[in-house]
Amino acid sequence: MTAQELLRYRNEPYRQELIAGRLREMEPSGFLHGQVTSWVGHLLLEHVSAHGLGVVVGAETGFVLARDPDTVRAPDAAFVRAERVTAGGLPETYWPGPPDLAVEVLSPNDRREDVEAKALDWLAAGTRAVVTLDPRQHTATLYRSPTDIRALRSDELLDLDPELPGFCVGVTELFG
Repeated sequence: MTAQELLRYRNEPYRQELIAGRLREMEPSGFLHGQVTSWVGHLLLEHVSAHGLGVVVGAETGFVLARDPDTVRAPDAAFVRAERVTAGGLPETYWPGPPDLAVEVLSPNDRREDVEAKALDWLAAGTRAVVTLDPRQHTATLYRSPTDIRALRSDELLDLDPELPGFCVGVTELFG
């Protein structure tokens, strides 16, 4: 399957991603996942808008990470720097490349190793930082490279500078 075919594909209520040309369908997320995803998107949007840093997108926005075979992944929230947006404008289809920041929120049926593998896939595609959030444990993990991975407890700060300039928030605040 190609990215263009995925764009036209519908199989409700499942969410889809494309990994090396193969369709991957996922069940709809739970309510807690949705609440955390919305809250994190809100925090990112407030900061990015206040400082004119770029664009924040919500869950299920597709990013083309590879071609032939195509890979289209969708984070729970993402940030793209302003200079990357103004160069090409906002596409109606998937974003052509990785986001600068991807946020993944663990769902009840997610396996931690699968979420870590997805975080590493984001980095391999060129994403500058990935944050995974565990709503049950109120913890965050910050990935800047395959060897720069930092687990953060609820009483610590998540500092995304320089990937998202000036964004520093207590981990516990990420969960609303």
